[in-house]
Amino acid sequence: MRRGTAWTHPPPGRVLGVRVEIHGHRGARGLWPENTLPGMSRTMELGVHALELDVALTADRRLVLTHDLTVSAVTSADRGPVHAGDPLYPYVGKPINALTLAQLRTLDVGVRLPRHPDDPFALTQVPMPETRMPTLGAVLGLVDAYEAEGVRLHVELKSDPTRPQLTADPAMFTGMVVEELDKHGRLGNAAILSFDWRVIGEAARLAPGTRRFALIEPDTLHWNDGVGDDVPAAARDAGATTLSPEHVMVDERLMAQASAAGLDVAVWTVNDAALAGRMLDLGVAGVVTDYPDRMRDLWRERGLELPEPVAPLRPVGV
Repeated sequence: MRRGTAWTHPPPGRVLGVRVEIHGHRGARGLWPENTLPGMSRTMELGVHALELDVALTADRRLVLTHDLTVSAVTSADRGPVHAGDPLYPYVGKPINALTLAQLRTLDVGVRLPRHPDDPFALTQVPMPETRMPTLGAVLGLVDAYEAEGVRLHVELKSDPTRPQLTADPAMFTGMVVEELDKHGRLGNAAILSFDWRVIGEAARLAPGTRRFALIEPDTLHWNDGVGDDVPAAARDAGATTLSPEHVMVDERLMAQASAAGLDVAVWTVNDAALAGRMLDLGVAGVVTDYPDRMRDLWRERGLELPEPVAPLRPVGV
């Protein structure tokens, strides 16, 4: 058995444990470029219980970090074709699954390019020019290098049943992610997340000991058949161990339903301390945030257990 591999179902009830957790969203999108190696490094050094990241599949079947199924003009900038005369260049706006890793690695993903002047992340995010799009394997290698055993990896599989031309086959996609996590001994200290509950069901079959977060928001609930009035029960039946709703959906009724279904609740995306306080009062087990620094201040004020910062990597030979 590999280090960190778990082969049994997690116990019912509070899957995340008794502590209330801070989950860094796309690393820490409000502070550093999202879904990047330098952003993940600094987020671990700041201190979070979990790193959340997004993955999609390239044309040559590589798992890369990206929130969007097409190359975003906000988070990515073309820097030149991978070879002269590439007919797919420019790459911004093209589907991720139509481009190879080599093509995607030409993009600069370290500078946020706001489409409108009130983009809050463009105002607070530290630019890191010439940062490249990483693979999931590279992130796992980075976490291994940090020896960050106390940081859980939350891998969201980007899948949209309404756009099958942009979406990988859920079974194949989930299998590739599970295999990559297992290769690094991370199945026991990771979670698989998706709005597409086909992924959750496949993850339950392939990695029953790995946490599984059913993501929900009002706009995409219809993606999943038979949800009905009791969303937490439906998520549990689909294979989830945790319900992860958009904060606008969280109220006493949802929390009671989640408790009855034996699911924890990890709410997203909460950047305001007052809102986070209300979520904590309702009993959520985790808060997904673009600003882990703000949540750390709130945790400190409330006397909650703070995640330990990970020690910075030392230069070679030091």
